[in-house]
Amino acid sequence: MIGKQILSEVIVRKAIPTDLTELSDFIKPFVAEGDLLPRTFDELEDFLDTFFIAQVDGRIVGCAALEIYNKKLCEIRSLAVDPNTQGLGIGKKLVTACVELAQKEGIYEIMAISAAEEFFKACGFDFTLPNLKKAFFLQTRDEM
Repeated sequence: MIGKQILSEVIVRKAIPTDLTELSDFIKPFVAEGDLLPRTFDELEDFLDTFFIAQVDGRIVGCAALEIYNKKLCEIRSLAVDPNTQGLGIGKKLVTACVELAQKEGIYEIMAISAAEEFFKACGFDFTLPNLKKAFFLQTRDEM
């Protein structure tokens, strides 16, 4: 396990085309575990402008993308952190990068669909918005 001292050495930046192969390989175990939805290489490439990676010593240890639907709504997607570096603040740095991009773009609301309830609450997310607005879901496909 990488020690807690690496926190200052974590670099969070936008992904670039040369990151795509490593990024694709990085998310495969999370997809296999059912933690992330599958992403094709083309999808990763399409999200490049809003995809962030976290690196330690030049190696990807985390990622997150911001899918912008319109000026009102966007979603944090494909958030994953290497299990060996979880608990070091890398996920929060990735969420912060996504939130800052949404703010820069003037987007009103950011959503995240995740089983990591406590993590997202610690990042300032909640189940309701002002005026008691809530998100509702209906699944139209069988479980994977």
